[in-house]
Amino acid sequence: MDTSGKRTEIVNKQRWVVKIGSSLLTNNGQGLDRPAIAGWVEQMGRLRAQGIELVLVSSGAVAAGMRRLGWTTRPHEMHKLQAAAAVGQMTLVHNYEKEFLKYNLQTAQILLVHDDLASRERYLNARSTINTLIELGVVPVVNENDTVITEEIRFGDNDTLGALVANLVEADVLILLTDQDGMFDADPRSNPNAKMLNRLPASDERLDAMAGDGGALGRGGMVTKVRAARLAARSGTHTVIVGGRIDNVIDRLSKGEELGTLLLADEEPKTARKNWLAGHLQTCGEYIIDDGAAHSLRTQGSSLLPVGVTGVFGTFNRGDMVLCLDSEGNEVARGLSNYSALDSRRIAGLPSDEIEGVLGYVDQVELIHRDNLVLSLI
Repeated sequence: MDTSGKRTEIVNKQRWVVKIGSSLLTNNGQGLDRPAIAGWVEQMGRLRAQGIELVLVSSGAVAAGMRRLGWTTRPHEMHKLQAAAAVGQMTLVHNYEKEFLKYNLQTAQILLVHDDLASRERYLNARSTINTLIELGVVPVVNENDTVITEEIRFGDNDTLGALVANLVEADVLILLTDQDGMFDADPRSNPNAKMLNRLPASDERLDAMAGDGGALGRGGMVTKVRAARLAARSGTHTVIVGGRIDNVIDRLSKGEELGTLLLADEEPKTARKNWLAGHLQTCGEYIIDDGAAHSLRTQGSSLLPVGVTGVFGTFNRGDMVLCLDSEGNEVARGLSNYSALDSRRIAGLPSDEIEGVLGYVDQVELIHRDNLVLSLI
């Protein structure tokens, strides 16, 4: 464990994803805990004032809906749970909107299911939308779309959703606010010698035994949090598991105070993402690019624009992996295409400002954005 002082992995990081669990939001099942929400939003407002980009992942829709509907026990029927989620989502989002407006911050509701992030096309759509909101200074409030999913609504695994969103936006930090102060090496309720973990690599195999399903910590939800931390680490995101009831917890974390448990990624977000892209062996098509485009990609870290493309081969959809080949057939780069093969052929060689006139729409000005592109080794 590290006791050397401030957590430099957290201080001054640019992009945070904060996930708040149902157990914190719903005041022990009695509807939304509005004073607690106000406190967290106030602290997140200070994060934004410091220039930190923020995405909020929030549970609580089902519990809030049950309260609005006057239900005192959680129903078992899926259609009733989905109905409660639909009602509760209105309450949840309205509450966040009201609180963030106190700090002159606009919010946007984003409802996702895991399939949205498994589909390459929908992945790019969600990524583009959320990144645009962040650029506009808006706080995206993300929740699982409980009105249409089935199994997930029974288990409430928004820890995984938080990690997937962290992957999506290349977050530096994922904060999992929970009803425990952090993760312990044993169950503190039965072992008085249990110690809170300060920091460990997310990949550390010892975490499996500490958070395993066979122990009380596993039943408390630490299994999903460890899994989420490992998923987030794939994109270079560090994860903090910490008690949401700790006074000024978000403020104190932003100053580097050693609260909760820090599970470390091995790489920085940009590096991890490039390695992820490089590992995609299956490609669906090819862009033939001119010498100017090849030079810009190799030396300037540029995006690939339509004007630099002289040929399009293969059959692919938006979000598919496409090779970028120079005029001699050498691979220059590979990346996720913003346009299908059909639309790419129609705009190849054109300036970006002519895309809309040809296609009738413009999704992105680039065929492949530099964040979704990795240079070839040779």
